[in-house]
Parts: sequence; C-alpha cells; structure tokens
Amino acid sequence: MNKTDLAKDMATRMSIPKQDVLLFINTFQASLTALLKEGDSLCLKGFGTFNLWQQQERAGRNPKTGVGCMIQPRTSVKFRPGKDLLDNLNDGKE
Repeated sequence: MNKTDLAKDMATRMSIPKQDVLLFINTFQASLTALLKEGDSLCLKGFGTFNLWQQQERAGRNPKTGVGCMIQPRTSVKFRPGKDLLDNLNDGKE
C-alpha cells in the first residue's frame, strides 16, 4: 500500500474527501519530521513510538562489483509498536 492507497482507504472509512485525508497525512509527516529533528520522540499510546536512532559508520560493499566501501553514519528512525497494535495483529493472543 502506498500513500495514495492509504488516503483512498481512509477517505472511504471516514466519508471525507481524499484531498482532506492527503492534507492530514502530509501534515502528520511534516509534524513528525520537525519533532524528530528537534531530538524528541513521538509516542502514540497503543499504536507505537517513533524514536531517533544514530547509525554508526560501518563497512559495506557494492553487491554488483564486490568492491568494499565505508557507509557514512546517519540519523534514522525506529518504530516500536505499541501493545494494542501488537494485540490486534495477533488476535489478542499476546
């Protein structure tokens, strides 16, 4: 599923125009990005938590040529699912 498919599904479920849903999704993405850039995390109770994660420099290689190279350190995001999300995915068996 991509952003357009998600927007269509949400618009149908909420009986609102797809453009309104796309505005919500884009605003959520912008807010989350700004929050993470400030070094904060976002916790949506029952759904999950978005946290910053610093990846270290590491050795890698080009899979096509086999030539080794160093992959530069970078900031990334980790998502840790919440209990309610996990329970719903596993039909309450956790």
